[in-house]
Amino acid sequence: MDLLVAIVVWSMFGLVVGAIARLLVPGRQPMGLLATILLGVAGSFLGGFGYFLIMGRGDALQPSSFIASLVGAVILVLLSSRGRRSAWR
Repeated sequence: MDLLVAIVVWSMFGLVVGAIARLLVPGRQPMGLLATILLGVAGSFLGGFGYFLIMGRGDALQPSSFIASLVGAVILVLLSSRGRRSAWR
């Protein structure tokens, strides 16, 4: 049951994290609201899972989990914008 709660919390973080990540990354990211939410959720899972692997434990309600989620989302925004730029060249 703890894993299910963590997944739900990471998903909720992702809703907010996607928007914050797009604000932190300079430049234009041509994606809609749904793509932002999905990117935030994916970044949240990426960051949360990475945090769990590094720390060996995971409490989804810690501020460090939010920071890990934000870092994961920023990485995905950077990769997404880099991939779009190289596709147009």
